[in-house]
Amino acid sequence: MNVYSKPGAVLLFAAAIVALLMFGTSAFGQCSMCRTALAGSNNAFFIRNFNIGVLVLLLPPVTIFCSIFVALKRYKRADQKGDSPDRETKD
Repeated sequence: MNVYSKPGAVLLFAAAIVALLMFGTSAFGQCSMCRTALAGSNNAFFIRNFNIGVLVLLLPPVTIFCSIFVALKRYKRADQKGDSPDRETKD
């Protein structure tokens, strides 16, 4: 059986990748212009909070994308079972 066919294994793998990227030291959510502007600042607390703020701003687009993906996946599963909400029933 293929490991990628199990939803739990795929979810665990995705969570491990996300954790690795979030807790890695090189995972800065900045564009090159922001990084250059902050490089001259000596306030480490501000730079850390700025990095966290940029990552927080990433959450809404990711949430929207995942919601659309889950909705399409559920619709496809319902369509495969034959009880799609838009199909007309013939009596």
